[in-house]
Amino acid sequence: MLRRTILFHAFLAALAVQAVAAENTVPLPQPKPDGGAHADKPIDTPLPQPATTAPLPSADAINPERFGAKPSDPAYGAFQRGLYKTAYNLALVRARNGDPAAQTLAAEILSRGLGVPLNAAEAAKWYALAAEQGIPESQFQYALMLLDGRYVKKDEKEAYALMQSAAEAGNRLAQFNFAQLLVKQDPGDAGLAKAASYYERAAATGLADAQYAMAQIYANGAGGKPRDDVQARGLLAQAARQNYDTAQIDLAAWMIEGRGGPRDLKSGFGWMKQAAEGGNVAAQNRLAKLYMEGIGTDPDLILAGAWYIVARRAGLIDPRMDDFLQGLDDDQTKQILQKANRLP
Repeated sequence: MLRRTILFHAFLAALAVQAVAAENTVPLPQPKPDGGAHADKPIDTPLPQPATTAPLPSADAINPERFGAKPSDPAYGAFQRGLYKTAYNLALVRARNGDPAAQTLAAEILSRGLGVPLNAAEAAKWYALAAEQGIPESQFQYALMLLDGRYVKKDEKEAYALMQSAAEAGNRLAQFNFAQLLVKQDPGDAGLAKAASYYERAAATGLADAQYAMAQIYANGAGGKPRDDVQARGLLAQAARQNYDTAQIDLAAWMIEGRGGPRDLKSGFGWMKQAAEGGNVAAQNRLAKLYMEGIGTDPDLILAGAWYIVARRAGLIDPRMDDFLQGLDDDQTKQILQKANRLP
């Protein structure tokens, strides 16, 4: 199924413009590696990944209101129980009769290949019909297809209109991605100001991507918002608790620095460790340094070396940490390699 692919470069450019205008803006920690050439250096993509890179929700977690249906709907009931083929057959009859909820459900099943062969082009047809009848989920999904252009003719103007309609109707992913479109159209602070209300509404629903985006806005005093490190740190914490690794890295750094709240070395270490254990390469390298320097934890040269080895194997090279490894004896090096092989 086509999933949300709007990128963040325009948002980055807007924050960069704002940073030039604001003399007191402090750059955020940059958690992602730059492709393996260097470690912990500032990079060009500090913003979150698209809103729907997270795994799809299980069928039984999906609210029928997404499809414009009532909980008693038999097609949705079959869908919720995992009877996808039955759900599709039930939905298809009504979809052909113009029922927009059934059209949306049929499209969802086709786009995910649930019990039937995956058929994104056929899904696009049903999404388009339901979108015409004002179903926000279909408007959002069809807008993404129009932006992508693989299964329908690319039409950015129509995609913009549908995305806005879904956003205004309260679809939080549409709110987030419509904000992205606004920033792409106008990469300056004016674009961020237009987008901020949509990011904010999506963040209020608990969407981690939007929470992180708003944290960026408050941290930089962008988009018509005053710089507010306390607010930014709170939003980072909300996103971090949802296992958003970039937010976990930033929150860890802020806690260690004492930015936006009290200094808390132990908690900062904990968040960095969680991001590292989740596979974030930059966090693995930073965790290695925390172990090396004994920040938030007891110094542990073996774990420091092991976490750096894990990050290095993923392509991150940090000259400082390379020098650290060179200064260890053979026995320590052997222990580090053994420990690294057992780390996530």
